[in-house]
Amino acid sequence: MIPKIILSSGPDATRRTIGYLFGKGRANEHIDPHLVASWNSFAPDPGRSPRRDPKDVERQLVAQLDQPVKMLGDKAPKDTVWHCPVRAAPEDPILTDAQWADIARRIVAAAGIAPEGDEEACRWVAVRHAEDHIHIAATLVRQDGRRPDRGYDQRAVQKEARKIEVDYGLRRLKQGDGTGAKRPTSKEHFKAKRLGQEAATRDVLRLRVRRAAAAAADESEFFALLEATGVTVRLKLGPSGDALGCNFALSGDTNDKGEPVFYAGSTLSPDLSLPKIRKSFATTSSEPATVRPGNPWHQATAATERIPDHLTRNNDPVAQGQLVALGVTLDLLPINAPVAVRHELERAAATFERAARSRIAADLDSARVLRRSVQAIWRENPADGDGSGFAMLLDTVLTAVAYAMHWHRTHQHAQQEAAAEQALVHLQIAYGQIAEPVLAGLAQRAPSLQMKQRFARHLQQAVPEHAERILDDPAWDALTTVLAEAEAAGHNAASVLDQALGQRPLDDAHSPARALTWRIRRLGERHAPSPRAQAAKARSAAQRHGAAVLPPAVAPLPPRSPSPRR
Repeated sequence: MIPKIILSSGPDATRRTIGYLFGKGRANEHIDPHLVASWNSFAPDPGRSPRRDPKDVERQLVAQLDQPVKMLGDKAPKDTVWHCPVRAAPEDPILTDAQWADIARRIVAAAGIAPEGDEEACRWVAVRHAEDHIHIAATLVRQDGRRPDRGYDQRAVQKEARKIEVDYGLRRLKQGDGTGAKRPTSKEHFKAKRLGQEAATRDVLRLRVRRAAAAAADESEFFALLEATGVTVRLKLGPSGDALGCNFALSGDTNDKGEPVFYAGSTLSPDLSLPKIRKSFATTSSEPATVRPGNPWHQATAATERIPDHLTRNNDPVAQGQLVALGVTLDLLPINAPVAVRHELERAAATFERAARSRIAADLDSARVLRRSVQAIWRENPADGDGSGFAMLLDTVLTAVAYAMHWHRTHQHAQQEAAAEQALVHLQIAYGQIAEPVLAGLAQRAPSLQMKQRFARHLQQAVPEHAERILDDPAWDALTTVLAEAEAAGHNAASVLDQALGQRPLDDAHSPARALTWRIRRLGERHAPSPRAQAAKARSAAQRHGAAVLPPAVAPLPPRSPSPRR
């Protein structure tokens, strides 16, 4: 449930507010406006007075609401009208007029407008426009001539709304920290519906501006990308002629005068103001962040794989910088994704953008490599063969988002935690659709039983605590395939397996064999080390594990009985 407080001033503020509440609305969205509650329970109702002219009843209601204000004359406050729309979530049950009336009384009591039992409180009315929301309007002078005690009314109203959600079984919203993006207004929703748009213009603009900011290397490219996607930019210039900010308009979105409707970047999202977008282009290091030549899928995967380590260290600015880069990754992933999973990835990106922001200042320099390697994927659109590059990147993104959810939980960022959790659901769906056919294709090329047993023997010696789980994993055959391919390319399979095991612990891996498959696929495509280097790595691995170096071939393992978990 979302309450929002709006203050109005001027000699006719009450008339304008009541006129809007009982009018047709800006898009004829007010179908049946009527009172559900008022300060005295019998205020005149312009929406339910069929025997009288509604305008006459409206004027009568305005006069009664304004009476305490008029009594003060010149001593009346500047802001005379307190207006609070209260909206339920789309999935919430439809409430009755009586239930909305109770909600309205609780809201005005919490705000200090009309405390329970206070007969001299402010005058107010609650008007229902549709099944999912009401508007509360009050005049800001008590009937005894004093001002209402409205200290921190926005905070108090939000707190009461959380209690109302519990009492009425409504969708429970998370406590915010002021860094969330502004939601589309009712007017914007109705306009989108009238024009046949799937989303409000504000949401469409936010997505396009975020993607352009994620993909661009500098300001000029940012503006060029926006123009190419149908977004008009209007710069706000300072006295010196320098651009201080910018507003964005969607092509074809106009007001009743036919003029483009512009939105300031900061109203689309707190991180989309021009100064903050410029900051994302800049770096805090004097050395340029270069991405080494190679496969950008592997480079982006390696950078993403380091995010959990950053999130578990005691450095909040670096952790926040990693989350920003993870958001950039999710913004750009759908562009290169197969059509079948693009929708789920877009939903994941749109959801995770809330998890990419908090009040902690981000160290953006710490995540330059990830940002630039993901931009390289977008620019170069490298061939991905069987899709394993996309699958291995998505696998590391899944782990990073899970760690982001935990990081926000430890910092008590309720909205961000919920956003990361929801994004994880969309990513898991997309990952399943991407990874399963790739793993199945690898499994079909599994090596001989003798070679598989050799790999299993080394696995049991290297990580005995995980060996049984890996051998029972459905992705075991795919893992043996990539080990065999690495060996065929000149690598020592045991050394490559040791490297993969040493990159990250497997304790938090949902599928350890799958995680190792992607790591070994990445390692196996590197240039094979010389025989001397292979021998040195083998000796080092043997010392680590306290075992003798295995020869290339060993005696086969005895047949294993099927595990109940298989």
